[in-house]
Amino acid sequence: MTEPTPVTAALQGLCPRCGNRTLFASLTGFAPKCRACGLDFASFNVGDGPAAFLIFIVGGIVVALAIVVQLKLSPPWWVHVLLWVPLTAGLTIFLLRIGKGLLLALEYRHRAREGRIRDAP
Repeated sequence: MTEPTPVTAALQGLCPRCGNRTLFASLTGFAPKCRACGLDFASFNVGDGPAAFLIFIVGGIVVALAIVVQLKLSPPWWVHVLLWVPLTAGLTIFLLRIGKGLLLALEYRHRAREGRIRDAP
């Protein structure tokens, strides 16, 4: 068993411990645990970190593209709806899956756990 790199694990949905394709149970939802090695994915706290970054990344990309299209082509409003709603949804789902997988793989790699205060000597 060789551990995949965090980026490889995120892009391919691999377990960060054994490298089997068992990380996701649905489009953006983690499986409860790895079916191959038993790593408990529920013990990792990915939280809303990836979603918060995606708000800025996807939002910036879509707004910039919408401004360029409006200034160059001046299409009617419904063209903007047809272009940007599916693009925003697709980018968000695709990048959310990668972001969540990357964060979980990094938490595994660096053994991140809940914060603890060291006992004073």
